[in-house]
Amino acid sequence: MYIDQGTRSDPLKRRVRRQTPLEVREEALAFIDQFYREVAPDQDAERLRRRREVAGLLRRHGHYDHTPEELAYGARLAWRNSARCIGRLLWKSLEVVDCRHVTETDEIAACILEHVTRANSEARTPSIISIFAPIRNKVAPAYVESAQILQFAGYIQEAGGVIGDPANVEMTRTAISLGWRPPASPGHFDVLPIIIRDQAGRRLLYEMPPSSYRMIDITHPTVEAIGALGLRWYATPIISDMILSIGGVDYPCAPFNGFYMATEIASRNLTDVARYDRLAEVARALDLDPADPLWRDVALTELNRAVLHSFTAAGVSIIDHHTASEQFVTFVEKEHTARRPTSADWSWIVPPQASAGCAVFHLSMKDLRRVPNFYRSRASDGMNLEPFVWRHEHRPRLARLDRWRRRLMSWIRRRYAG
Repeated sequence: MYIDQGTRSDPLKRRVRRQTPLEVREEALAFIDQFYREVAPDQDAERLRRRREVAGLLRRHGHYDHTPEELAYGARLAWRNSARCIGRLLWKSLEVVDCRHVTETDEIAACILEHVTRANSEARTPSIISIFAPIRNKVAPAYVESAQILQFAGYIQEAGGVIGDPANVEMTRTAISLGWRPPASPGHFDVLPIIIRDQAGRRLLYEMPPSSYRMIDITHPTVEAIGALGLRWYATPIISDMILSIGGVDYPCAPFNGFYMATEIASRNLTDVARYDRLAEVARALDLDPADPLWRDVALTELNRAVLHSFTAAGVSIIDHHTASEQFVTFVEKEHTARRPTSADWSWIVPPQASAGCAVFHLSMKDLRRVPNFYRSRASDGMNLEPFVWRHEHRPRLARLDRWRRRLMSWIRRRYAG
């Protein structure tokens, strides 16, 4: 573990949503209503009592704390509302680990290590989220700055080009400047340490021991030359740079994991021009004719086959894009049966491989921007997030005016930014 001396400004402050007290109150009470409507519909007296309690706490102190039950269900609702996630059929199975009492960076790193170890040790990868302290009265707690808990380093070469993942060149520079020492012979798949900012804004590095995670070597069931390329990937994606927003409370440190869809690795990470860009090598391993205009399609399909084969042979959970698409359609149908509108972003839901052949390609989608939800920045996916309020429920007029004002200002920024 290494440490720097802090920075003048914390980038988290530029990412967190700006909300007026009335907007926080509106989101808080809407969440309490939704929680009791879906979890305990027969406890209306308790719902009203909890509404009064939350409103009073916000009025006196400007913040309130979720009960463990509210926190757990709020995290699951955030997953259910995530417009960019295709795997939401399993939203009820999310396991929530309440770490709000953990505030020191060493303890946070220890909890994350436990999360990583558990996510990588079970035969069927569990969906887990570890939720740490929220922002309270505009004071930010410690949080993970790394985009993912596990990610590969990227080293710029003097002669040009990058060894490793080009997406992580800047993160690699930062880690080295903070004291991290890369291997003597830098490789394409060196795991970076995670960066945690403490409450003072200082960065600290923590390395995940290799025994806590699994690496999958990519081999093809019939083409040995693909295995000879030396491609590999880590077994479990653990997202760590998204802010979890529940009922007007933002949790900037809430790493969560699911399991991979094969196209994320084979059709994007390993083959995107701005990433590992290995598609031409895969094509040569398959002895494809570069004059064939469809050589890329064949190479992508076979690399997807290799990734699916490798993960399955290693006993690691993974799903193909066609099955994932069918599961999303089932999710939409279930939500329709429950009389809930489904929030979805077409550009994220439709897989990058064989898009027109996937069941989701022909679905009409709209990002409803509902909270609870996850977001990275108020300038992008966090813009205009708001609760779903039933027509018969009371909504303060001033809160409505606040939201219209925010929408107007957001429109002005977008209009004149371009």
